[in-house]
Amino acid sequence: MEDVYILGIESSCDDTSAAVLRNGVLLSNVTASQEVHKAYGGVVPELASRAHQQNVVPVVDQAIKRAGIVKEQLSAVAFTRGPGLMGSLLVGVSFAKGFARSLNIPLIDVNHLQGHVMAHFIKESDDDKSAPPLPFICLLVSGGNSQIVKVNAYNDMQVLGQTIDDAAGEAIDKCSKVMGLGYPGGPIIDKLARLGNPHAYSFSEPHIPGLDYSFSGLKTSFLYSLREWVKDDPDFVEHHKEDLAASLEFTIVDILMKKLKLAVKQTGIKHVAVAGGVSANTGLRNAFHEYADKYGWTIYIPKFSYTTDNAAMIGITGYYKYLDKDFCSIDKPAFSKVTFQ
Repeated sequence: MEDVYILGIESSCDDTSAAVLRNGVLLSNVTASQEVHKAYGGVVPELASRAHQQNVVPVVDQAIKRAGIVKEQLSAVAFTRGPGLMGSLLVGVSFAKGFARSLNIPLIDVNHLQGHVMAHFIKESDDDKSAPPLPFICLLVSGGNSQIVKVNAYNDMQVLGQTIDDAAGEAIDKCSKVMGLGYPGGPIIDKLARLGNPHAYSFSEPHIPGLDYSFSGLKTSFLYSLREWVKDDPDFVEHHKEDLAASLEFTIVDILMKKLKLAVKQTGIKHVAVAGGVSANTGLRNAFHEYADKYGWTIYIPKFSYTTDNAAMIGITGYYKYLDKDFCSIDKPAFSKVTFQ
């Protein structure tokens, strides 16, 4: 069988990324991040889409060059169709369609959430066997999503529970903003939490039935508590930021892990993975190791480079879809709503 080369393109938020895989093995993964949003304390959709327009051609060019191939060797182009910011998605979708058409090769649409889960199947060598066995449970946590997913196959993922309001990553970012620590909040809170006492403060945990999550109450609890403390001491945040960060992280990880433990108990599946941007968080990674030791789980934690939005995860999903000849017509539009299709 001749080699299958997939070009993956990811542009759902503020990272423009392109990757090339040969038979599921990663050859290159190039990402251009956007610094412009830091000044605004969050992603500005219009600025993000403009930056994607500037970045997409050089990023794809570099990915192909670093893979050591020429574009004519590509078998198909896989792209993120959604969910995400519509303006950002349109840049990647339009480029992918034009590029695939110019080379007369198939187009493959990929669901961004499915891509995060599939990051566990990226191979770094031909004999890489690090992928979890099917079925497995995956905790998918990022800035926009918090879900517990039962993965039966690459194209059969069942959402067992999900957030009914805010995502875990969003809660971290908002609380970081309230503390005046900057954006993105995830890495800042992670760094400070390593120096603080996770039991210094307690914030209300939601009581949501089943396997669903909720983080809006925690955000409100954090905000009101902070407001009271700052009233008595205007420099409260500066004096206690390590403890605040550690306590916030502890609460969020505790909420995530309790429901995950329940999902494992209900399904009886002890192969447990984590994916998405928040899977880079040290507290969450530590909790996974603790639960593995305590409850006999076999855990799968992605490399840091595969936690954030990247094209390698889009490329690997595209590779599996290519093998099934699951191609996409050129008239399929991007979609912004969070959904597993």
